[in-house]
Amino acid sequence: MEWGPALPSNENRPWEIGPRERALFTFIVMVGAFMAILDTTVVDVIVPKLTGPLATDMYGVQWIITSYMIAAAIGLLVCEYLIKNFGSKRVYLAGVALFSLASLACGLSHSLEQIIAARILQGLAEALIMVTSHVMVFSYFPPEKKGLAMGIFALGVSFAPALGPTVGGYLSEYYGWRMVFFINVPIGLLLVVAGLFYLPKDRHLERATLNFLSLFFLSLATIALLIMLSKGQQLGWFDSTLIGMLLYVSVVGYLLYILSELHAKVRLIDFSLFRRSDFTNGILIYFIILGFSMYQYFYLLPIYYEHIKGLPTLDAGIAVFAFALFIGIFSPIAGILSDRIGAKVTIAIASLIYVSTALFLLPRLNYYTPLAQAILLTIPFGIGMGMFFAPVTVLILQSAPEHKSELAIVLMDYVRFVGGSFGTALATNNMEYFKNFHFDRMVEIQNREYVELFLRQFQEFLGLSWEVVQELFRRYELFMSYNYGFSNTFIHAGYWALFGLVFVVALFVAGGKSAGNRRG
Repeated sequence: MEWGPALPSNENRPWEIGPRERALFTFIVMVGAFMAILDTTVVDVIVPKLTGPLATDMYGVQWIITSYMIAAAIGLLVCEYLIKNFGSKRVYLAGVALFSLASLACGLSHSLEQIIAARILQGLAEALIMVTSHVMVFSYFPPEKKGLAMGIFALGVSFAPALGPTVGGYLSEYYGWRMVFFINVPIGLLLVVAGLFYLPKDRHLERATLNFLSLFFLSLATIALLIMLSKGQQLGWFDSTLIGMLLYVSVVGYLLYILSELHAKVRLIDFSLFRRSDFTNGILIYFIILGFSMYQYFYLLPIYYEHIKGLPTLDAGIAVFAFALFIGIFSPIAGILSDRIGAKVTIAIASLIYVSTALFLLPRLNYYTPLAQAILLTIPFGIGMGMFFAPVTVLILQSAPEHKSELAIVLMDYVRFVGGSFGTALATNNMEYFKNFHFDRMVEIQNREYVELFLRQFQEFLGLSWEVVQELFRRYELFMSYNYGFSNTFIHAGYWALFGLVFVVALFVAGGKSAGNRRG
């Protein structure tokens, strides 16, 4: 027996509900989405603190993040099949229940193997939650308010990850790292109960089939690619045999997937969607600007505050919260603008704000930047990002056929994971490269005699041994090279946003009237 109110008599118009029902349904769904995506960056904060409790090293605990990311990416690939066969409500509630149980298992873990196994289940659950919540929120609003719907949903997708460092820092500092996981349990249980009683029943189900061979090849390729991107810097990229093997497996996996799809009666992914120029450009904008560029700043800014400005974890999270607040404020504003002036124009405005910030403001951040000024410089980043997600989502979903909305959302989330993995790998690699570049350059231009004279005076003044003085100076050089390297890494992340503008321009160049520019 499935509880919950029935849908309106016209099952093809699920938005024909009262304002109270719409608000209640949206709240229940959005809390689950917010909880799931918040967990991704909350856990990032506590990972360095788990080496002791789990008796491992930094390379070991990185698998806590990598395993989750891989499981979520693979889970996305079966979401369309599950939704068509079982309905969004059932899949959403199953995802929330699984996420809650996996969170409990994470908090009770006493070994690296236990927490990785639990994180795999969490990742699968996150995929179920994000796709179904996206589908349901979009369905609750009428066509003329789809932008507002995605503006509200953007609070979960954009605001929650930026809020993660603050929440993670607070919980781990005052309650311990296990509370980061335990807090999900009561929230998840309440959501399951509320969803069973209040979310409307699914009426329109299909008997969809799943291409298991294509799923296997695409999963294999995705797993190899994400592990390669996650471990590349650690293993020295293509100096490592393992990285070369992962690249080979990934390429072969994608090729076999393509061959499988070409000869399959039932395809895993319907690529006819990409014949629509707005859909293709929207996905590429999402992939390049969000994945390759914005995700770099999500990764870099907490590190900047903590390791360059020297702030404690909680204070660094509060500094990040400044721009996160503006993401939350401008997400619904962007949704309303999408409904009134069109998604394309809103995307153009958001992209110009973001690119200007990425190229001219964020590269000014360094050790010498006063904290208040640093926070102010990141606010336009929050505005640009807050205005980005809703119109891109509206553009993509309105340019896809209604019966393909689940697949469109799956593809969006898939490119978010893959693009974000590329972005994080680029940030890590660029940071290491520019740090080494500046260190070598500093050593190259030094007057060695003058440096030695200065260090001898420093040694005499402090009464330290020569070895200690040399080590202190070496650490100073490393820190300053790290500091200068941030500026270069920031601006290179901005170059990817600049490249993404090509596809924003393509939205206006492509012929024909698009769905993304329709008004209510």
